[in-house]
Amino acid sequence: MINAGDFRNGVTFEEDGNVMQVVEFQHVKPGKGAAFVRTKVRNVITGSVVEKSYNPTAKFESAFVERRDMTYSYADGELFYFMDCETYEQVPINKSELSDSFKFVKEDMVCKVLSYKGKVFGVEPPNFVELEIVETDPGFKGDTATNTLKPATLETGAVVKVPLFIEPNEIIRIDTRTGEYMERANK
Repeated sequence: MINAGDFRNGVTFEEDGNVMQVVEFQHVKPGKGAAFVRTKVRNVITGSVVEKSYNPTAKFESAFVERRDMTYSYADGELFYFMDCETYEQVPINKSELSDSFKFVKEDMVCKVLSYKGKVFGVEPPNFVELEIVETDPGFKGDTATNTLKPATLETGAVVKVPLFIEPNEIIRIDTRTGEYMERANK
C-alpha cells in the first residue's frame, strides 16, 4: 500500500482497476483548510493523462510494472518483434503499443519493454541514441554563430532540427524523450 503523501514521479499504483503512474506531484498546504496532493497521473494502459487531487492519507495498492531489456529485431507490418536478452524469446508487439519516441530506434537497439501482469503496454527506447544523418541541406562556413536550425532526416526516417553546421553522413546524439538534437557524436 502507498499513501498519496508518499507520491513521487514515476510511482505506479492501482486506482479503480486502472494502473496509474505519477507524472508530476505537488504537496499543497493552503493557509485555510486541509493539505492535499495535486498530481498529474498517466493511465499506463491507455496513455491518457489527467490532473487529480488526493488527500495525503488516501491509500492505494502499489502496482508493479515490469521493465525488461529487449532487443528490437525487426518489423513485419503492424507487428514489431523484440528479443528477450535472457531467454532469446521473440515477442511481437503491436504498433499501437509503441510511443512516438520509437521513431528513433533502429534494429539491434536495446529497449525497455513495459508490462503489467503479463500485458505489454509500452516500449521505452534508450534516453539517448546516436544516429546518422541521411539527408539535410549542406552547411556553410560561418554558419555557427546563430541558433538557426534546419530539418535533417535520420537513418530511422525520423526528422529532427539540427544546427546549420551539421552535414549529411554525420552521427549525432538525440534525446529520445524530447526528440531534440544534443550534440555531434564521437566517431
